[in-house]
Amino acid sequence: MRNVLAIANKELRSYFASPIAYIVIGVFALLYGWFFVAVLGFFVRQSMQMGQFGGGAQSMNVNQQLIRPLLQNVTILILFMLPAITMRTYSEEKRSGTIELLLTSPITDFQIVIGKFLGALALYAVMLGVSLIHLAILFVYGRPEWKPLLTAYVGLLLFGGCFISVGLFISTLTKNQVVSFMATFGVFLFLWVITWIGSTVPSIEGLVTYLSVIDHFDDFSKGVIDTAHVIYYLSFITFGLFLTAKSVDSERWRG
Repeated sequence: MRNVLAIANKELRSYFASPIAYIVIGVFALLYGWFFVAVLGFFVRQSMQMGQFGGGAQSMNVNQQLIRPLLQNVTILILFMLPAITMRTYSEEKRSGTIELLLTSPITDFQIVIGKFLGALALYAVMLGVSLIHLAILFVYGRPEWKPLLTAYVGLLLFGGCFISVGLFISTLTKNQVVSFMATFGVFLFLWVITWIGSTVPSIEGLVTYLSVIDHFDDFSKGVIDTAHVIYYLSFITFGLFLTAKSVDSERWRG
């Protein structure tokens, strides 16, 4: 476990030693802030309209009508942000030649993969942490429920973990970070729109709906934890890390 944490710490520090972490977090904060203002403005207008009809703001649910659409927009940002986090994990090691030192060190492939996964996941968690600053404002001026919000963030972590595991695997296949970024984004986008593909072929609609990463997040955004969704995400992450480990192992043998 010590080796895993050491790799994770090294990976996280390497993000902040380069402009990547600051750019990713900065762009995310800027776009998330815009989404927050837009959704909040729409919520306020809806509240005022309800007040004109005698409903008042008390008839509006902050969690379902403000926070839920906001966090669903966050998933769109994740689609663009996470490839930038995972593109360098192995590609940079290959380009700089440090992958040989890593593979010849007394560390197992499993420790390397898990350590890099936890490092990328930690940066992703920091990125999500920025969004809590905006949500804190809602607790100052409103009464949102914190349990559904916590559930939604658990879903976001699992959702992002799936993408990170896939991004790590793709990063092992090339030493070019641009190629890694584009390939990872392409796979992410496919996993996103796979439901649309299924809607055109009714015979496989049930299958592709289950495979869709975004559809499993819907219940989390409502504040509902369904074990089926948790199992799906954990299985997805495990499979992605398994592929990454096999790819790293093949690199060791080629080396």
